[in-house]
Amino acid sequence: MQILQAILSGLAMGSVYALVAFGFSITYTTTKTFNFGQGAFLALAGLIGISAILLVTQGKLIGFPNPEDVTWGTFLFALLAAMLVLSLLGYVLYVTAIRHFVGEAGLSWVMSTIGFGIIIQNLALLIWGPAPIALASPLGEGIITIFGTGVRPQEILVFGTTLALMIVFDWALHKTKMGKAVRAVAFSKTTASLMGINANAVAVAVFAISSALAAIAGVMVAPIATASVFVGTLLSLKAFSAAILGGLENPRGCIFGGFLIGLLESLIGLWYSNLREIAVFALIIVVLYFRPAGILGRVHAEKV
Repeated sequence: MQILQAILSGLAMGSVYALVAFGFSITYTTTKTFNFGQGAFLALAGLIGISAILLVTQGKLIGFPNPEDVTWGTFLFALLAAMLVLSLLGYVLYVTAIRHFVGEAGLSWVMSTIGFGIIIQNLALLIWGPAPIALASPLGEGIITIFGTGVRPQEILVFGTTLALMIVFDWALHKTKMGKAVRAVAFSKTTASLMGINANAVAVAVFAISSALAAIAGVMVAPIATASVFVGTLLSLKAFSAAILGGLENPRGCIFGGFLIGLLESLIGLWYSNLREIAVFALIIVVLYFRPAGILGRVHAEKV
């Protein structure tokens, strides 16, 4: 029963990693860059969600929400507010810290995105402070029994939401005009531009989507891990690791990597909690030694 419980918890956390990893993948495939400040975005999303709930229930932006304040209505409002703010922030990030470096040699965009994330984190620290803020689940704090194993309702909600979103995004990437435009820019920005696709607009869109996914992950995980200025750092690092493990250029591989890391750390933590991070990153090193492109990554032929 403990193993089943670990699997269910691992799938829930793996869902968070998968959401953020998917965001890393679509920005990398279209612009060959990504947001190294994504951890700050994820943390900010949870705090914005807290403030949104406080605004509609207590008429203030800073404080601690009561469990009865968190209903389906207020939780969805918090989710939408965080998605809107972070989508706009993703646009600002691209315009100010990334657009000028796309297609150029060097890694200037790395420092730009790290610096952007540090600015966001410190602004959040000034507004909300360093203390973690607990957020109740809209499904309540009871335990649901599945095959004799107790699981929190929020974990089921996180997994179900992620699964639904990933199915929708996979369909959109392969069946819609926008998805085909994203894939075309990912294949060749120059060729896509010659075919009339606005590559810059596609890049803006994927950064907004990536930031919105971080917002969903940040709000969804808040009832499980609390909301805090610092909560996103390790989560985003593991999500990036999931993207590398599964295959950074393969969105489906990134999702697979997220679930794999979530399950691995949960199962190992069942017996050796202090070894979870060691095992996760050791696995990544071993996999990349034999599969540099990731488990499901595209293997490119060497240029002679």
